Amino acid sequence: MIFINSKEYVRDYEYINVVNDILCNKNFRSMDKYMQHGNTNTRVHSINVSYLSYKICKKFKLNHDAVARAALLHDYYLYDWHTHYKETGLRFHGLTHPRTALNNALKEFTLSKLEQDIILKHMWPLTIIPPKHLEGLIVTFVDKYCSMAETYKNIIR
Repeated sequence: MIFINSKEYVRDYEYINVVNDILCNKNFRSMDKYMQHGNTNTRVHSINVSYLSYKICKKFKLNHDAVARAALLHDYYLYDWHTHYKETGLRFHGLTHPRTALNNALKEFTLSKLEQDIILKHMWPLTIIPPKHLEGLIVTFVDKYCSMAETYKNIIR
């Protein structure tokens, strides 16, 4: 199993150039306080998904810039999903957070239609409608991969 080295992205200046505005954003940085999987917070999870998806799409000459940005914002819902129901009474985080993430992202960033589709459809097949583009499928599968790797990394090592 390949583990994500979340520090590797810092040395990839081409990647940083594409996503720096997001990485420096105050709300994006606040995602450090929300746990995602295992002991990985939502910001680090998003970076893991973004950078691995970016590298895959770059290798296959797909739109790696759009993928890098959309994957950083795929979980941009800005709350702790573990306590969200108890605090708000709203259920079904898995089904609803893509729309919340997209709405939050659109308030702060200009996103292409491709980037919007990637964010909105990344929970497929839990959500019924699949991504329209190969880039979206890659982010969807990398998200699942990173989620499992982050959850089980302490057990496997």
